[in-house]
Amino acid sequence: MNLIEQLSQALGAGPTFHHGHQTLQFHHDGDRLTCQLTALDSLACALVGLEFHSHRLQGVNARRLEEIAAALSKKLSYLLEPIHPIETDCDRCIVQMRSSPPRKHSAGTDYYELLVTAEGMIRLARYSRAPGAARAPIAAQLTHEVLVRLAGDFAAAAAC
Repeated sequence: MNLIEQLSQALGAGPTFHHGHQTLQFHHDGDRLTCQLTALDSLACALVGLEFHSHRLQGVNARRLEEIAAALSKKLSYLLEPIHPIETDCDRCIVQMRSSPPRKHSAGTDYYELLVTAEGMIRLARYSRAPGAARAPIAAQLTHEVLVRLAGDFAAAAAC
């Protein structure tokens, strides 16, 4: 079974929980998918982080990472906010993407951050920042369908 099939099966058959922290990890053909969750039920989850590691991304140059980030920016239109590249670190070969625009509310600002690195990783997390405070990670509320789609889009981006 590939990573996406493993994730789908685990979400459909896995135990539900509403407190604590659980990590789901899957391996296939040299790739690894890690989902860090704080809640899981029959329809949705609270996702703290989604990481996709692939040998196909290791050692690629900054230009290639920018192409991957641009492709992801177009594909991930189904999240709460659009995500766009904001910075490329050519020395470390990392492209940083964020919600643009972020979600603003009375308590501050919430946004997604996505990193694409030449260490072979694509990582998505959600953060909140209150005025005058440092940012803090928060869980993104996703249906199973959206989580599986995200994982599939990460895998497809690495394969191109």
